[in-house]
Amino acid sequence: MVIGAGIAGLATATLLAREGHRVTLVERTGEVGGRAGSLAVDGFRWDTGPSWYLMPEAFDRFFAAVGTSTAEQLDLVRLDPSYRVYPEGADPVDVPAGREAAAALFDALEPGGGAALRRYLDSGRLAYTVAVRRFLYTTFSSPRPFLHRDVLGHVGLLLRLLLTPLDRWAAGFVRDRRLRQILTYNAVFLASRPSATPALYHLLSHADMDQGVFYPRGGFAAVVDALHGLARGAGVEILTDTEVTSVDVADGRVTGVTTSAGRIPAGTVVSSADLHHTETALLAPGQRTWPERRWRHRDPGPGAVVVMLGVRGRLPELAHHTLFFSRDWDADFREVFEGEGPDAWSRSVYVSRPSATDPTVAPAGHENLFVLVPVPADPATGHGDAYAAAESPAVGRIADAAVRLIARRTGVTDLAERTVVRRTLGPADFAERYHSWRGGALGLAHTLRQSAFLRGSNASRKVDGLYYSGATTLPGVGVPMCFISAENVLLRLRR
Repeated sequence: MVIGAGIAGLATATLLAREGHRVTLVERTGEVGGRAGSLAVDGFRWDTGPSWYLMPEAFDRFFAAVGTSTAEQLDLVRLDPSYRVYPEGADPVDVPAGREAAAALFDALEPGGGAALRRYLDSGRLAYTVAVRRFLYTTFSSPRPFLHRDVLGHVGLLLRLLLTPLDRWAAGFVRDRRLRQILTYNAVFLASRPSATPALYHLLSHADMDQGVFYPRGGFAAVVDALHGLARGAGVEILTDTEVTSVDVADGRVTGVTTSAGRIPAGTVVSSADLHHTETALLAPGQRTWPERRWRHRDPGPGAVVVMLGVRGRLPELAHHTLFFSRDWDADFREVFEGEGPDAWSRSVYVSRPSATDPTVAPAGHENLFVLVPVPADPATGHGDAYAAAESPAVGRIADAAVRLIARRTGVTDLAERTVVRRTLGPADFAERYHSWRGGALGLAHTLRQSAFLRGSNASRKVDGLYYSGATTLPGVGVPMCFISAENVLLRLRR
């Protein structure tokens, strides 16, 4: 039994079915995909969740494990430029694909910047290699990964990377504010901020600049469709519009789940639902490894207001991926991670324009924009109108302000007037639709206390036969991590 048909749930179910298990996958909504959802309105189609395709070898490894290949399942395009940056008070910067092209850009913006970037990426590649070999594809049920020569041979550097914040690490290589922001923006995609993220995660710059940024034609909906087909092909029974209301336990062992449609017996249950929801809502108090009191000092990561726009006419001012950075983004992060109130939001926002690459996501002569605005993880900010009947005032104000910011910084002053379709999501949508703890958009933040084995375990300590996969357990947030978490459940069961 697998709970939740997001990326992790679909991947976990497929791997288990191919291993010979009889698998039922239960999903509370009417469609598969979870946070990697899709919304279609008047000829526009938006991915409502992930939009960056990084770490291609994680996709390759999963597809190979289920008897196929990425090339058979997806049509990938490498983006060049990888993304565009609008630093506040400066001209936009295109970050080109490939290490040497990026090094040339860094040289143009700061003397010696290219050599500094090469050193930074060399360090990131080492951290990435060690992480993939020893820390990601593991259950942390044994100390052996920490004792391997890959780790012991670099223990000094790895400790420094764990104990040094990402922003301070990047500042040791380049001085230019724009370059430091380019090297540390990906902390947000780790549900964190550069000052609280261990420098170990500069490995994502290696993934970004050495490996490249890709786009699967059809968007992440194409990834979900591929996984859905593979799950069905492996014999997984998929039940949608079915809510799991409890995990059933007898004598310390799982016996099945109770759902809105009745009870389903099972000797093994894997929950890819939000871990907080699984532990505090689906289990009885004495069965909880992580009771409510253990969440008081956990960091849920940011919430988000998502704005999906259908715009008349072309928007060459935006690349496929565009990042808007405020001059003092530390203030942005304080507002998101420490702020309160329904109108707190970051002035550093992300825009995806998939219609730059994929003509199928918008009608001819129109553009498709996905805008992600980090906000505090607080359902009180309210709903958008994509799924709810009405948009909350706070979500509407933040969405309008973000559109004005984009219009002002790009010079597209009539952006709002050219918008023919507008839909939004707010933290309350994440809380209600995905049972996301505190309405967080991504999952637990990758702070030091929430990384690697400190993030938790993918098996319950109180209930035999109960396991976890997905962004709220180890190894972390993001689609590649969801694939890896699925494989780690299989490793745990095999042992």
